This record gives sequence, structure tokens and C-alpha cells, in this order.
Amino acid sequence: MNASTLLEQSSVLEAPIGHRLMVNGHVSYTLPYTAIGMQDVMLVGGKNASLGEMTQALVPLGIRIPEGFAITTAAFRDFLSTNRLEHVIEAHLAKLDRENFSNLHEIGENIRRDILNGIFPESVERVVRDAYRKLSSDGMPTTVAVRSSATTEDLSGASFAGQLESYLNISGGNEVIEAVHKCFASLYTDRAIKYREDRGFAQGPVEVSVGIQRMVRSDKGSSGVAFTIDPDSGFQNAIVITGAWGLGENVVQGAVEPDEFIVFKPALRAGNRSVISHRIGAKEKMLVYAEPGSKIRTENLETPASLRERFVLTDLQLEELGDWLLAIEDHYHAPMDVEWALDGVTNELWIVQARPETVRSKEHRMVTTEYELVEEGIVLARGIGLGNKIVTGPARILNSSREEAALQKGEILITDITSPDWDPVLKRALAIVTNKGGRTSHAAIVARELGTPAVVGAIDATEKISTGETITVVCDAAGRGTIYRGALRFSKTDRDLKNISMPRTKPMLILADPEQAFELSMYPNKGVGLLRLEFIITDSVRVHPMALVNYETLKDPSAKEEISRITKSYKDKKRYFVETLAEGVARIAAAFYPKDVIVRMSDFKTNEYANLVGGAEFEPKEENPMLGFRGASRYYHEHYRKGFELECQAMKLVREDMGLQNVKLMIPFCRTVEEGRRVLGVMEEQGLHRGENNLEVYVMAEIPSNVILAKEFAEIFDGFSIGSNDLTQLTLGIDRDSSIVGHLFDERNEATTAMIASVIKQAREAHRKIGLCGQAPSDHAEFAAFLVQQHIDSISFNPDALLRGIENINRAEAKYPTLYDLASRDALTAEHGHDFDMEE
Repeated sequence: MNASTLLEQSSVLEAPIGHRLMVNGHVSYTLPYTAIGMQDVMLVGGKNASLGEMTQALVPLGIRIPEGFAITTAAFRDFLSTNRLEHVIEAHLAKLDRENFSNLHEIGENIRRDILNGIFPESVERVVRDAYRKLSSDGMPTTVAVRSSATTEDLSGASFAGQLESYLNISGGNEVIEAVHKCFASLYTDRAIKYREDRGFAQGPVEVSVGIQRMVRSDKGSSGVAFTIDPDSGFQNAIVITGAWGLGENVVQGAVEPDEFIVFKPALRAGNRSVISHRIGAKEKMLVYAEPGSKIRTENLETPASLRERFVLTDLQLEELGDWLLAIEDHYHAPMDVEWALDGVTNELWIVQARPETVRSKEHRMVTTEYELVEEGIVLARGIGLGNKIVTGPARILNSSREEAALQKGEILITDITSPDWDPVLKRALAIVTNKGGRTSHAAIVARELGTPAVVGAIDATEKISTGETITVVCDAAGRGTIYRGALRFSKTDRDLKNISMPRTKPMLILADPEQAFELSMYPNKGVGLLRLEFIITDSVRVHPMALVNYETLKDPSAKEEISRITKSYKDKKRYFVETLAEGVARIAAAFYPKDVIVRMSDFKTNEYANLVGGAEFEPKEENPMLGFRGASRYYHEHYRKGFELECQAMKLVREDMGLQNVKLMIPFCRTVEEGRRVLGVMEEQGLHRGENNLEVYVMAEIPSNVILAKEFAEIFDGFSIGSNDLTQLTLGIDRDSSIVGHLFDERNEATTAMIASVIKQAREAHRKIGLCGQAPSDHAEFAAFLVQQHIDSISFNPDALLRGIENINRAEAKYPTLYDLASRDALTAEHGHDFDMEE
């Protein structure tokens, strides 16, 4: 039984509750976490039930859960009864305008006032004070967190995250009772009333329990939120962890840009290096305890620069936390949303809350909608995009949730930051844009629940955008959010995935951007046929590898200064290149694991390499870079060899340390067989040996010499990938970028197809895999049919052409049945140890 089922069924298990409310003949107003579990949701609310469940089931496994107890719903009922508030609350709610909610604030305020004016029953107060005293081990008042836990909270379809109040750094019996009283009132915050109305809970019995939990000194350490599923794409093999310095409310509310880490579950389970992505956040503020004697309990301070530049968790801590998160997910049999804290005094990790993830884990997406901007525009702001949508509409800047009446239907909300008070407003917005926040912030979580596109962390959107101005909000599959001026034209295409039949010829993807990988892995595919390193180097690394190798002797002071800034976290500048490149590749390899991901080693032209930071010093100026110092020729040459060695070290890290052996390597623009041998020799010196740890090394077939000598190339490489663009232009002698002769460029030309047919035939005779990467098979059905007739193993497409390409392959296979059967392919596989099966 998974967490969702446990929570939903426990909400109607009334039989045992009466029994558990009685202890030694008396009503039980408190229960320690060691005595409660998921069966007690109606008694202690979802949050407390989960903490009790984990205390009993997971603490014995070594997972640290702060000690605490729950104040039961019986205490809340007796409070209402003592003050005769049941009918008073019903009378207030009966007046609620359920169509426009015009009097929501007035109704909520009246109910909260009546509750706060109520008298705490002496019998309840005595029991709560006694339970609180027992938390102390030295006789001194224990500092605790006081958190509301409603009976409709943390359900699978409605998280209620942040709807009720929590109070931190509470010390002493009087403060505890006051905080509990406020928690009772928070059951009727405006946002909580509206949330229940929206989800149909308002008419049923809603009660609140309160959790009293020993504080973790994360004010001196760090804290944050983790999902055991990627919350944007729904990719299930990733754990996404975010965090900032200080108490966790800044991360939960999106008040800061947090650090973000991705842990790959299969690597974690296998004991390999599992942290495949580190992204440092600005962490502008840190929430800490207020000074003793202050009227406030916590205060937000500017984070010191030294801490802003440090990650909030080490890799060892991330892996320990990752192990715990796996155990929590395994226990509940469901993806989970977890809050964690690192005690800065003891340096120990703790789990302070866990609930079912309520959005992506419930999706069964069989139809995907693709959006594409079809015209350029003026960029007003950028941030983290959520929702993979494009919308246009008038902007509305709001400075407070109290201004909600100003937001009209069809308007795009622009604000600095949101909190749970904003929930009624967010539901009405066409899109949401906030200056602050990250992927696990309040605005992000609510946007996902609502299915509303959002851009968070846009920094200065409220300054760059004006109320009434028409804007276009673009949230793409790579998680980027961009706001443009004006109503830009865009296309919208629905793709039905449920009726797609996978062909025998393997459809694979051409990818470059790691940010898109999780989302694109959901498409029908057989892996990645071409991973271009150039995008990762340009977008993430940004620095020429030889400038890192020769950092101390760089001649350009401005380049050296820029490199120093980019690599400030690395003493060894070369290690920056290796780690950054490895993480980009690892994210794509993890997304498609265990399917093949074929990584083409860098294939910049000299003029492109020169544009990297520090690159001008190391690149010659060539008249024709297309035919010059590129591809394999660079890898063993003294001008770049040490740069290629860094690429090899990155690939070894991905394959061996991270265990992503689905990564295959490919050498581009290899002019001669001898050149291929020299490159393989350099790779072996760096620990990359063909055949070891299932390493396969392919070569691009993009030069006529690759076709003419395919048999010889097959002796040293494991397979071929036809680069149809270069092969066409070099076969026909055409510069495809020329405005004068470019019209002659056509992959379907008889000379090109003869070359392609020849290399496929030779590869098959040598029992080597062969595929093609390019646009033509999706653009031209007859070209796809030609490749199928030649019995090519795989065809790789750009993401926007994948589904159309699969359709073309299926039509071709139906029209031209293969001339060999799968049995003969299996025989070849058994004989030669290669995968010749066209159907996985």
C-alpha cells in the first residue's frame, strides 16, 4: 500500500480513533511520535501521522527524526466545545460568498478573532505543558517548532503545503501554549478556507492537530526541500535537493535562490558517485534565531559572501540524505516531498517533514503539447521556467495578496514573492512571474498543482514590466523562463503518444542541452544517438580547456580575471572543466539510462573554439575552419592534446565513478585510419580502453574516406554514425552555407545516397552497428524509406522531429519488409557479441 492510499484510507478509519483517544480511561490530548502512525491521520493530522510513522519505521534504520509529540484533534474539539465555537464558525462560513469570495478576508478574520479570544481548557493546557516538559533532558526549557497538522493536510491530491501556520524557536510552556492557540486559529486563514473550498473539503469535518517537535539548529547550519522525483518532468530516477543557509522557511517560501543538487537513484543504490548535478544559488538571506529577549522569534539576515559562495551540503552529506530519501520513498511506496535540516552545532542531518508529492506522481501523460515561439522579441526578464507552455496577456503587478481584486481574468501576475496567502490569487492568474524563488518554492509548487506556467527567480521582473503591458511568457522544456514584450506569435501542437508504435529500426535522439533531458526521456525513443558536447562546453563550461591547462601563463589579463571568477570554487582549474563537463553528460546519460547515449567528443571549428573565454590565445586563424584543425586531428596534436585529455577524464568520471556505462564515445571528423589509432592511443593513456567496462568507441562517417575505407575503420572502431550534412557537402563539394551554391545541397542526391548505402553495407558485413543523425529522415519520408531499405540500425532525430521521424520509419517498414529476419540477427549477435537485434 503506497503513501497516497494510506493517507486516503486513514481519513475514514474512525473505528480505532475512539479507542486511541482514551488512555487509562482519560481523553488523550497528546501522543508521542513513537506511538502514532499513518492510521492516525484523523487523530493527529497528516503531518504528525507521517512524522510518527517515520519515527517508528525509519529511526531504527538510522534516519534521524527530531523527537516530539502531537496534540490530538480531541484537544481542538474540546477547545471549540469549551468556548462554544462550533456553531459560531458554521454561522460565519454560511455567509461566505462561494462564487466570488468577495468577503473571504472578512469571514476568515472573524473566525480567527473568535478562536484567539477563546479560553484554553485547563485540562488540555496541563497535559500539553507536561508533555513539553518531558522533551527536556536537563530541566531547561527545550526550543521547539510548533506546527499545525490538519486532518485534510498532506493528502495525495492536496498537499495543503503552507496553508496553516508554523512557529519556530519557541521556548517555555507559555510560548508553547500561545503558539498552539495560534495554530488552532490558522485552520481558518483566508488561504486555508479557500483551499478547502476549491478541493471540496469545506463541508466535511476539518480538525487540526498540532505537532511539538524539538528544533534542529539549522539556524547555524542549513535546510531545504527534497523531492524523490523530478518535480517538473516527473522523471522518477532523480532526487532533487534544494537548500539554503539557516532555517528552512526561506526555501519553502521561495524567498531565496537555493542551491540545487540532483542525485541519480540507480547510482546511489549501486554505491557509485550519485550526485550528478550541483548548481549554486545566490542564497541571499538566512533565517536565524532572533536575539534573546526580542519580541520576534526569528529574523532574516543578509547571507555573508563567504557562505553564498559555498554549497550548503557536501557530497557525503548529499549521499547520506539521498539514502534516507530512498528509504522514505521505499517505505511509503510513493514519490515524496521532504523537508530536511542540517544542525550546525552537531553537523548532523535530520528529516523534519515528509508528505506525498502531489503533482507529477499522479500524471499519466499520453498526450504532450509542444509550444514553439515563431518570432523573435525583446526580452524583459529571465528566470526558471515551469510548465513548458507559452501564454500571452496583459501584466498585472501586485505588491500584496490583499490587492487580489485588481487581478482580472486572463492577466499575468507579476510580483516579488508569494506565500500561502497568495493561493486564492494564484488560481486566477494566466501565468505567474516572481522576482524570487526556485524550483521548490511556494510559487513553483502551487503553479504545478494548478497547471499554470510560471517563471520564478526573475530577479527584476517587477521593475522591467508594467501593469497593463502585453507580454509573452515562455516556459520551455529545458526549464528556462523568458518574458518578452508584446504578444508574440507561437505554435501549439498536440502529440498523442499512446498510439505510437516503435519500429524495428531504432529511433534515437540528437541532444545537446542537459536541462531538457529528463523531459525528453519521456518521449518514445531507444536512447541518444548523438550527444553534442559543444553546447555543454559553451553554455556550462564557457572556458577554453587549454586556457585552464595554461592558466598561470595566460597572456590576456581580462581573460584570466574572467576565468578566475568562473572557476573561483576550484583550486585546480583543470578540474573545473572535468567536473562541469561530466555533470552535463551525466544528466543526459542518467535521463536515458540504461539506453545507449553516444557522446561525440568536441567538434568545434577553430573560430568557434576561439570564442570561448581565453580561447583566442590558443586557436589559429584559418581561411576554411570547416576543413581545418577540427575533430580527431586536434586530439593528438600538441596544440590541443591536453584539452582532449580533460575531455577523456570527464568521460571516465561519468562511466566509472558514476557508473553510467550506457555512455558510448564517438570520434568526429577522423580523416584516416592511422589518425583513429592515434586518438584511441591517447584515450587509452587516460584510462579509456575499448572493451573495458563495456566501453564502445564509434567513429563519425562524414568524410568520403570513412566510406571508402569503412572496412579498415571497422577494425578499430565499434560502430559508425553517418553525419549526413558533412558527408553530403564533402561528397558534392558544396559549402552548404553558401548563398550561391547552397541550393545544390541535398542528402537525397544519388552520389550521397550511394555513399550512405556503401558504408551501411560495409558496416553490416563487418558486424558493426551503424546509424544516421540528421534532419532528412524526418523531413523526407522517402529518405527514411531509403535508410530502412538499407537495413540501417538506428536513425537519430532532433527532439522536434522525433515523432514525425518515427511515423516515417513505420510507414517505410510497412512498405518495405526487411529482407532478413530477427533470427538471423540473433545468430549474428551470439556469434560476434554485438547487439544486432533491431527490436529491444
